[in-house]
Amino acid sequence: MKKIVIVIISISLFSYAFSQESAIRKIVEMGNSDNQVMRHLDVLTNRFGGRPVGSDAYSNAAEWLAGEYRRWGLEVEMHEAGSVPVGFNRGAWFGRMLGGDVAMNLHFVTPSYTSGTKGLQRGHVVHEPKSREEFNRMKQALKGAWVLIGGKSSGWAIDRSASGFARRDSIVAVNDAKEQRNAALRSRNRGTDLKDSLETLYEEPALYLNEMMTAGILGTIQAAPVPLVALYDYNLVRDSLLTFDRLPELPDIKLDIHQYDVISQMVTERRVFELEFDIRNHFKPGPVKYYTVIGKLKGYKYPDEYVIMSGHLDSFDAATGGVDCGSGLSSVIEAARMIALSGAKPKRSMLFIAFAAEEFGLLGAKAWVRDNKRLLGKISNVFNRDGGPLAPVKLNVHPSAYKDFVEICKPVKNIGRSFPFEVTEIKEVRNRPQRTGGTDATVFAVEGVPTITFQEEDVNGYNFSYGEIWHSERDLYTKSIPEYQEYAATVMAITALGVANLDHLLSREGMYK
Repeated sequence: MKKIVIVIISISLFSYAFSQESAIRKIVEMGNSDNQVMRHLDVLTNRFGGRPVGSDAYSNAAEWLAGEYRRWGLEVEMHEAGSVPVGFNRGAWFGRMLGGDVAMNLHFVTPSYTSGTKGLQRGHVVHEPKSREEFNRMKQALKGAWVLIGGKSSGWAIDRSASGFARRDSIVAVNDAKEQRNAALRSRNRGTDLKDSLETLYEEPALYLNEMMTAGILGTIQAAPVPLVALYDYNLVRDSLLTFDRLPELPDIKLDIHQYDVISQMVTERRVFELEFDIRNHFKPGPVKYYTVIGKLKGYKYPDEYVIMSGHLDSFDAATGGVDCGSGLSSVIEAARMIALSGAKPKRSMLFIAFAAEEFGLLGAKAWVRDNKRLLGKISNVFNRDGGPLAPVKLNVHPSAYKDFVEICKPVKNIGRSFPFEVTEIKEVRNRPQRTGGTDATVFAVEGVPTITFQEEDVNGYNFSYGEIWHSERDLYTKSIPEYQEYAATVMAITALGVANLDHLLSREGMYK
């Protein structure tokens, strides 16, 4: 009887090992001949477009992804991550200069959750007033004007919250007092050089915004470096008391700095010209809930232990989120598809997570960790991809996990691509992070969960620059590199499946000091 049991166990183990090897071969085959990572990216970026939470594009992308997961046989959870007080959808935008020596099409963006125009609006251009004296001198000229404001845009909206207006009002009050003292000095010492004695006024972009709005300006225009970056109205999105009746009504335009300088010089020279804009930024009543999308392949032996693969579903919308995080999430989606269709039966459960609201402060990952504290000790690793469309070339792992990863990654050498790949052992142990950083993975890292991540390189020299694309108008489908994307999806599928099939959770010994 004992011999029969041993034979049965041996056959079962052989059968399991054979099926897992078969699954890896199938993944490699699909990765080379039926890789759909760029199709997923096309759908995310060109069918849905930019995907800020609260937009129809985000909601539609979430429903599409849930449908794909179900079609591949995965269990699906839509985890409620939060809500925004109003929704936002971006339409087309256009602007041009009329008059002057040469007509000019304007190169600009506006942050999400800021106002569009009231149809096509045309007006003259003025510089913003920097003092009460300047405001009083030009207040009639402000009506129907586009106003050039100071500073250089970093992509954020001008602060139009109650606290923002209060801060500017306090600065104006201080400046008014300084102007009164300066006027008294000039009066007492007329004819003398008082430059060193006069008090310097505080400056801030759109300092007289409240007064300019009352005077009837059309909108503000701020210089922006190229490529243009457009983020969102941080304070509006976080205002839980916001109602649809208290939305911003003036466009917040971030204009190509080179065009800005030309227009500014023309205003200084008091030349006659106008600008016209048609900006279709649309709101919808809220609150609008947003969800993290999770596909689950249940483990047959350790169903309550997990390997996570993740990227974030949301993106900014001056472009289409093709790199941040389209390139990351599409690789995760394709890895999920290949694993699900390969016939793999992992020992522990695999979660393929598209986090919500990463760009709004890692909110989706924070909500998931908050609601799943009991699972954190049972997560073997979080493979998060959010660094661009490059080829994975290395895994740096702590010593106690080194042997596991060396064995797990052996099939990577058989993918048939010419890219280098190695597993290296970390010599210096890191400090455990005390606060979250720039990616969803850091939300797990502060909890002590392993977040071993691939190091990536532009190995074939496509001159890729993440800094050029990050949060900018160039974050497009065309900036992703297909051969790297296909390779990344395959490598990630093999590696994550290998971790899921270990007889133990990855050791955390020596992972952090």
